[in-house]
Formats: sequence, C-alpha cells, structure tokens
Amino acid sequence: MQPPNADRLTFDPLNIGEERSGILAGGNWIVDRPKIIDVYPAQDTLANILQETSSNGGSPYNILIDLARLQAPFPLEAVGLVGEDQAGEFIRADCRAHGIDTRQLLVCKDAPTSYTDVMTVRSTGRRTFFHQRGANAFLDLTHFGFTQSRARIFHLGYLLLLDRLDQPDPHHGTVAAALLARAQAAGFKTSVDVVSEDSDRFTQIVRPALRHCDYCVLNELEAERTTGIEIARGGDVDLNAVLDAARELLKDGVREWVVIHFSTGAIAVGANRLELTQGSVKLPQAHIAGTVGAGDAFAAGLLLGLHQRASMDVALRYGVCAAAASLTDPTCSAGVKPLSECLQFGQTFGFRQLPIQTSR
Repeated sequence: MQPPNADRLTFDPLNIGEERSGILAGGNWIVDRPKIIDVYPAQDTLANILQETSSNGGSPYNILIDLARLQAPFPLEAVGLVGEDQAGEFIRADCRAHGIDTRQLLVCKDAPTSYTDVMTVRSTGRRTFFHQRGANAFLDLTHFGFTQSRARIFHLGYLLLLDRLDQPDPHHGTVAAALLARAQAAGFKTSVDVVSEDSDRFTQIVRPALRHCDYCVLNELEAERTTGIEIARGGDVDLNAVLDAARELLKDGVREWVVIHFSTGAIAVGANRLELTQGSVKLPQAHIAGTVGAGDAFAAGLLLGLHQRASMDVALRYGVCAAAASLTDPTCSAGVKPLSECLQFGQTFGFRQLPIQTSR
C-alpha cells in the first residue's frame, strides 16, 4: 500500500525542512481472534459463538495498520517480537502488505506469537479478553535500535503487558521508562499507551514512564487507576474528574499533552495550559459491529494529527472519527478508512457535546 500525495488529505503537508518523518511503534504484537457471542456466561455454563475472525491486535500493530488505512503520508516502522510460527509470519506479511517497515520486527524462537481471544457480547458490545503473552514477554531494551530509524514519533504500548519492560530500573523506575528516555535522547517524540488491566500496578509501572513521555494517551479506566482519581461513577464518566486526572498526569512529567478518551469523547490537557474537549461521533447503534480496537484507532488518528503538526482540536477530531470508523467492523482495523472518509462519519452523524468548561 503506497501512501497518497499529502495534498489529497485535509491536513497541512509535512514540513520539507524536517529531517525526521514517520512513526516507529513498538510493544505488543498480537493476533486477535474476536468472537461475537450471544451472552457472557456464568462459570460452568455455555455461550454460543455467533461469528469469529482473526486479525491484528496489540497497540503498535493496530496503530500502524490503522495509520496505513488512514493513508498517512509518512513512513511506518515496526519494532517487537513475534514467534517462529504461522501467526508470526501472518503479522510480518500483513505489515509488508500495508507498507510497514519490518526490519526491527524480529523472530523469537523461545515462545509463540502472542494472541488474544476477544469475546464480544452481541447485544451490548462489551468485551472480555483471554490473552497469551507469548513472545512479547521477552521484549527488552536490546531489541530497540533507535539509530536505525529517522521517525519523528516513537510509540510504545502497552505498558503493564510487557514483562521485561515493566520490570524495575534503578535509575528510571522501570525499564520502559529507561527505553523512553533513550528514545527522547535519540531525537524522538515519545507516546505511550496502557492496557486496561484490573490491578493495582498502575502507579508503580505507568507513572515512571510519564517523565519521559511527550504524549500520554489513556482511556478513563487507565487514567483512574494511574491517578487514583475516581472517574467512572455509576456507569457514567465524570468529566470534571477526567480533567483533574489529566492535569495530575501532566504534573507527573508528561512534556506536551495528556489525552484521555472514553465512549462519549476525549479531553486533552497540554503543558501550554490549553484544555480541550471533543465529543465522539454520534454513530447509530445499527452501525456498531464491535468496540475492539476503537481506542487504538483513536490513538492512530491523534498521532496522525500530531505528526502533521495539526492543532490539538484537529488531532482530536481525527481521533474520534477514526474510532467511529473502527466501530463499524468487529475486528480492530478493518473498519478504518482513508482519513477523508473517516471524517465523513462526523459530518454525517455529528458529534456529542461534552458539558464541561475548559480553557482554550
């Protein structure tokens, strides 16, 4: 897949004088096996599988495929580990077919390619994940060759799901934080994402990474667990609490932007004191085939805007429109379309309003 000329897209073209261009994404490389089920069963009872597929999964894999489908006009590069198996070759071939550089997507002989069974209840869209960590558990500092890349942004995900990178580091707090520090020293802007894990590990693993992070992109659960600020109350998102959590994460050391996304939209807080909101697309329920991958599609649209130096309000709109497109297919990325077509979802269905006062 060859990217189109930048003038076919709606954002400003790349500054010609910049040496760095592109996004290098590393972390979890996963084959997702989404299954649509009729009901989530109680233990020892049965549920029926109504539909199943196999597709890309994991933060870097999803984001790079999404960027390719959005027709991002800059290089896309992969870094990580896959197994010496059919699933690993599927990932590498899929990346090559989408024009993604796989020179740093290495083969691990000690473990299989990671996979996740994703169970989605048809009537609600609620998801449950059963995960095999596989080769991702062996990913370490030595696998990242920052001198081999001239990308502008390095994205790492998911913290809390990378065994060796989540380990303590005496100088930086965690190995992942040390990795992000190296990336910044090599000239990259850095971006991080976190897995929605049900644990109390967020503070010890996520917060050290924030000191070496330019862009932090989390959902409401991850932001709540990281900051200790209650955001989800009675099934609703407290927008003022989201704003407080974003400010708290910025105080933890994020250099430029904290972005927290949720089903009704997103809030961004910048080191420049700007605070912005963007409602999600009012996509009719009939158009929603599944929610898996929507968060990564949001991150892909956001990073596309940030790479192109669009204003944050424009980048947020790219994010929610890419997420809306993702919702139209049960897999992570098959619903994502070229950026102009994703933006059409917003123009067609409109955006939710977030009733909160922010400073612009």
